Amino acid sequence: MIVPMKKVSLVVLDRERDTSLEALRKLGVVHLEQKSVTSEALSQVMEQKAQAERALGILRNISPKDISKTAATADASTLIHEVLQLAEQKKQEQELLASDIKELNRIAPWGDFEPGTLENLKKQGITLIPYELPRKVYETLDPGIDRIILSVDKTLVRCIVIGSAIPDESPFLLPELSASALKQRIEQRKQTIVEIEQKLASLASQIKLIEVEIKKLSEMAEFEAAKASMEVTEDTPPGMAISWISGYIPADMAGKFKRAAFEYRWAYVIDDPGEGDTPPTLVRNPAYIRIVQPIFDLLGTVPGYHEYDISMSFLVFFSLFFAMIIGDAGYGVLILLLSLYFGLKGKQKTGKFADGVLLLLLLSSATIVWGAINGTWFALPYENLPDFLKALVIPPFRPNPALAPKEAARLVQQNIKHLCFIIGTVQLVWAHMKNIKKALPSLTAFAQLGWLSMVLGLYFLVLNLVLDKTAFPVPSFAIWMIGGGLSTYFIFAEQKGGNFFANILKSFANFLPTFLSAVSSFSDIISYIRLFAVGLAGYAIAESFNGMAAGLPGGIVRILAGALILFFGHGLNLAMSALSVVVHGVRLNMLEYSGHLGMEWSGVKYSPFAVKETTQQ
Repeated sequence: MIVPMKKVSLVVLDRERDTSLEALRKLGVVHLEQKSVTSEALSQVMEQKAQAERALGILRNISPKDISKTAATADASTLIHEVLQLAEQKKQEQELLASDIKELNRIAPWGDFEPGTLENLKKQGITLIPYELPRKVYETLDPGIDRIILSVDKTLVRCIVIGSAIPDESPFLLPELSASALKQRIEQRKQTIVEIEQKLASLASQIKLIEVEIKKLSEMAEFEAAKASMEVTEDTPPGMAISWISGYIPADMAGKFKRAAFEYRWAYVIDDPGEGDTPPTLVRNPAYIRIVQPIFDLLGTVPGYHEYDISMSFLVFFSLFFAMIIGDAGYGVLILLLSLYFGLKGKQKTGKFADGVLLLLLLSSATIVWGAINGTWFALPYENLPDFLKALVIPPFRPNPALAPKEAARLVQQNIKHLCFIIGTVQLVWAHMKNIKKALPSLTAFAQLGWLSMVLGLYFLVLNLVLDKTAFPVPSFAIWMIGGGLSTYFIFAEQKGGNFFANILKSFANFLPTFLSAVSSFSDIISYIRLFAVGLAGYAIAESFNGMAAGLPGGIVRILAGALILFFGHGLNLAMSALSVVVHGVRLNMLEYSGHLGMEWSGVKYSPFAVKETTQQ
């Protein structure tokens, strides 16, 4: 559930601003209002934090196998400075190395010579000028020019001109060093880079020191931002100036805040959030529901303060979607075993199973149940399953032996599609039931009731158009449910006060968007067929790999190659199915279902101004 919030405004003497903020941070219950502020102290802290994060990024890029133990650096600041200095030195050496390599490539065709030799010859009266000319230009030179050709390729001619320079042509720029000296310097630079990397690797073992420093700087930045956010009375004597700041606290923390205010002699105001306020969202759920939170954390989604907490319904439907998309009880067993392994391994450190592991245990169990009731075990044919596994298959998903195999398979697939539409309709109806409950006692609740009726009517239309017109004729009451539901929506959608008939006209002014939303509801129900389609695609891929393994020639080669194909094939299929869960299973909850709830996921997570435990180590 979303915890109710209270808005608090805290007033203190300006001279006590720092001590009051320290006490407020120690209290750790107030989520401060976000403001765009700046100050010299805040800028300095942010600069230090940026440097620390840059140093952390540098050390994290070092391969674990290269990290070596070394004596601890005196403090985090020294470590960060040393890492950044080494990184800058490495960057400079790499730039110089690239420049030297480019220069070596430029002079390599001329061979190895000392650039100073030509200057010495010139002093002795012998002028030798090197040129690198295009062949077409070289062919047009005056034959009277004395020259020595050194090399010729497809496009260039390298030559030495004796005496005067060639008019309108630039001589070849002599290098600073000979090719051999340049090669030696390149090797030295490479060695310097290796030495720098070794020094960085020796510092990487202290990466935790920088991580703790970043968390400390984050707290300092938060403190300085809060300090800069506090407004101060103007034209007041320094000793009498007051500062104030606003934020939000969970309603059940109001007593704790009041006791602290009494202890520190703060003046305060506590009230309910106003219409223009944007309180943060704090979701609290029992442990058995909280296991879904890792999904929301992964997606980075937070419901708005005035929106719904759909954790419970999300968990129920997502478990079902996961099971149907993975679709295979054998895969479910593998996920269950892996979850137990990592869960028990993590429990040795923390003493409990992580929420993510508990979620995977639930999802894998749901997958095993779904795969068992439709007879899917590593995509093996139904007739090849042991009798005890066949007995677990429920009648709607059990092939009828009296029918031809293709017809029996078609009926099973139709039953699964039918189930997909039932699930979709139930979820969308549940969304509108929540909307009705929220809208009561307003007349707009009837608008949600009308939309609910329309969704139920569209369900019968979907069965007729998508599955089988003969087996699923559209009942006459379904048309009345669709038309009557849409009409009811138009009548009551804007009944939020004022003239009843004027509100109806106001609602009809939005006829086109509403009509398109009604059409969208039809496509939303159809969208749930993706549960069948993705599951079927996974089954087909697994079946193909089984066929490849079974079709190999006999002998030990068949066993080894078959095992490799099955391991790779089913592993790849499981990975793609897991990706499909993210794409399709999450989508049905976050778009179709949440869309009918009217959710925008516009919330800000409750993050109190507090001392973080990690910095107290």
